[in-house]
Amino acid sequence: MIRDYFRLVFFAASLLVGVQIPNIIDQYEKRVDAHLTEATENLTGFQETANEFFSGNLETLIKHYQQSQDPVIRRDAESLDQIYQRTRNFQAEQAALQQSWYRVIIHLVFNRNEALFAETLRAYTYNVPLNQQAITWGVATGFTLTLICELVLMLLFQLLAPRSRPKNTASKKSFSLFR
Repeated sequence: MIRDYFRLVFFAASLLVGVQIPNIIDQYEKRVDAHLTEATENLTGFQETANEFFSGNLETLIKHYQQSQDPVIRRDAESLDQIYQRTRNFQAEQAALQQSWYRVIIHLVFNRNEALFAETLRAYTYNVPLNQQAITWGVATGFTLTLICELVLMLLFQLLAPRSRPKNTASKKSFSLFR
């Protein structure tokens, strides 16, 4: 009976973790969009200069600044290049988040922007959305984690069980969360 309660509590906790996944993705996407908007805004004046003198090519403008004899302009080239690279990184991150759901998950697990993801988790607000996507993630996560837990516990009990078995094993019950 205690195992049944443990199984239910574990499944419920796993379900609640699962329903957070679409919300974490959503908040991460919004954070990427906000940073991209800010970085793009910071480039606006430089883009106008590049449009006027370098056919819109910011990289050419940056090279021009880097080759300037004026040390102030060369220093500004470093700042401009950082803003430009930051904007490109956010654009790439945004493009990665516009793919199919499984590619987004793979990206977030293996290739995410660590600083943005940490920022997202620090500011994360928990909720329990009741939409199809959250329910699907919740049930799938709950089932998967409970199944993994069940299999690990069964394996542990098999490994830790005494090697010699009594002749009458009908009275012994095997451990299983899904009995």
